Amino acid sequence: MISLADLESMFNNMRAKTKWNVDSNLLWGYFFFDPHAEKLRVIATELQKSGYRFVNLYPSDDKTTYVLHVEKVETHTPKTLYQRNQELEQLAEKHDIASYDGMDVGPALDAKK
Repeated sequence: MISLADLESMFNNMRAKTKWNVDSNLLWGYFFFDPHAEKLRVIATELQKSGYRFVNLYPSDDKTTYVLHVEKVETHTPKTLYQRNQELEQLAEKHDIASYDGMDVGPALDAKK
């Protein structure tokens, strides 16, 4: 789990090194790993019902596990992102998913809303 302090540093870094408006909508990608693709399909469906967009489900480079990538345009603070990560970690535990691996972020494009 990524600590709140790490997320605060991440937000400070984004403010310093990007031209993004960190206090508005950004495109957040979230990643889950499991050896069983079907388990990831189940949570993908659940996440889509909650407004997430399915991006991809693909085998890892070493073919030992699958990666689920979903995304959502959202506005976060370090605290709300910390809460989101906790929710997704709990979802992974509920469905016996091997790992909620965290997130990435980029600018929100209208086409991806």
